[in-house]
Amino acid sequence: MKFPSVFRTAAPMRFDIKPRYYDPVREEIEQRTSQIKKDLEAQGLLEKSDGSSHDIGSYGAGIRGSFAQHKGIKEREGVNVFASTAMIRTFIFLLLLGSIFGYVYLGPVIFEYMGYLLALGAAIYFFFRLKPKKKYE
Repeated sequence: MKFPSVFRTAAPMRFDIKPRYYDPVREEIEQRTSQIKKDLEAQGLLEKSDGSSHDIGSYGAGIRGSFAQHKGIKEREGVNVFASTAMIRTFIFLLLLGSIFGYVYLGPVIFEYMGYLLALGAAIYFFFRLKPKKKYE
């Protein structure tokens, strides 16, 4: 027995196929005629089709060999190492880990030391970032 509810629960999805008309005799005739056309084209007795016909075997040609030509993920060139999200996450994790262990061992004075280190790191970063690059390197 189901109790009335304000909220609507999700019902399971049902499998529903609406069948199309299928004529196996007609399908076999089309396959035979396309095979005969391919044989005649291979022998040279029939000129090549212009591509407007609906050949059954023409679908696999675009897919065949595409996965074999894949060369993997390309490395990005010229990207700063510190700009990657993994490096930033690692840096934040080490900063938090250092602050926790420093607070346990040294007390609140660790935040002052970490502030000095952070200011020194920022100064070094901006020094190399704003330094003009040489033209002939």
